Amino acid sequence: MRFVQVTVPEGKHDKVISILDEAEVEYSAVEEASDRRYSHVFSFPAQIDEIESILDSLRAAGIGNENEGHVVVSEAQAVVSEEFEEKENEEDEEGDEDEEDNGSGERIARDEIKATARGLSRSTPNYVIFTIVSAVVATAGLIENSAAVVVGSMVIAPLIGPAMGASVGSVINDEKLFRDGVKAQFIGVFVSIAAAAVFALVARLVVAPELDLLLIQQIAERVNPGLLALGIALGAGVAGALSLTSGASAALVGVMIAVALIPPAATVGLGIAYVRPAVAASALVLTLVNLLCISLASLITLWLKGYRPEKWYEEKHARRATLKRVGVLVVAVFVLTGFLVASTVDQRANASFEDEVEGIVFGTDAEASVEYTYTVGFFVTSPETVTVHTGEEMTAEGLASNIEAATGESVEVVVVRQDIDRSRP
Repeated sequence: MRFVQVTVPEGKHDKVISILDEAEVEYSAVEEASDRRYSHVFSFPAQIDEIESILDSLRAAGIGNENEGHVVVSEAQAVVSEEFEEKENEEDEEGDEDEEDNGSGERIARDEIKATARGLSRSTPNYVIFTIVSAVVATAGLIENSAAVVVGSMVIAPLIGPAMGASVGSVINDEKLFRDGVKAQFIGVFVSIAAAAVFALVARLVVAPELDLLLIQQIAERVNPGLLALGIALGAGVAGALSLTSGASAALVGVMIAVALIPPAATVGLGIAYVRPAVAASALVLTLVNLLCISLASLITLWLKGYRPEKWYEEKHARRATLKRVGVLVVAVFVLTGFLVASTVDQRANASFEDEVEGIVFGTDAEASVEYTYTVGFFVTSPETVTVHTGEEMTAEGLASNIEAATGESVEVVVVRQDIDRSRP
């Protein structure tokens, strides 16, 4: 629900009445007494999906152009009117039929989404500060292996705005909004990585100089990710665009977008601080893949929701620019996805390797336990050591020979002999 106030310049009174009568909205009008070339102020409530056509008609009549009056749209919590409620119910029934036909659903007006996106996509000092704080908290959470702290860092991150601003700017042909959104996106990622690297370097010098990053689950999850990472980023982009177009709060969806960006960026910083090039490079690829997928999904969603430029003759240019940017994003995502495919294949190979090893070990001792260490490369992990804890007689040489024969992998095997009470009550 929206509440609209239209300040009408002299000579436009009759045109505004005609527009509002045609739109079938219940309005009130008062004479303007400020003596500033305005004659009346019209006020009326309207459904969200009515606003765009009304604003377009007012603009075509000269209202809101240059010094010809202005229009203010604000959110209305409730309208107490039986007549309005009856009209609302009738329109809801008609809207359900229209939605089935075109699939567009309810969406806020172009001017409203433009204003919202512009406010969210500015790289202000607060935006930079919140991004730094988010990256530092995420880095601390990764080092402590605390999922709760990592999630908390995502609540702080303001990264939904730039992604949505760039997409909105593309579909409505607002180049400045597009450039501001792209600029803020890259500033956010760069600041996140830099802040994480500085904080991690301090932590390395003061707290954890010999930290093995890959032994920490929260960090290992962001290194050598699989194809499922694409689903997270694409879902975040679609959800962000839908929350923006519906006028709903973007706070919770912003957390999902931060999930895809802040922890991987913090992992890049950790890799830089601890001089682990493979960790930093792998996490950087994941960060870029997520960034591009969010932009791609939100751009397509906004276009499918029917957002177009204000002037009809700009639509062709907006369509061309949008298709070009979608094409660039698809190619970039396709190229970077190659690394995720390699990682997924590698993960399946390692899972198969572990199954084979456990089959060999458990064939001798069903109660044994097996641990693995891997050498990490750029989106590739290779088994290095197999450690077996057993209460039976096993030799490392014999196990290593059997493992190599079954898997083709030559690994170091360590057998830890344990005295285990196997008696049963």
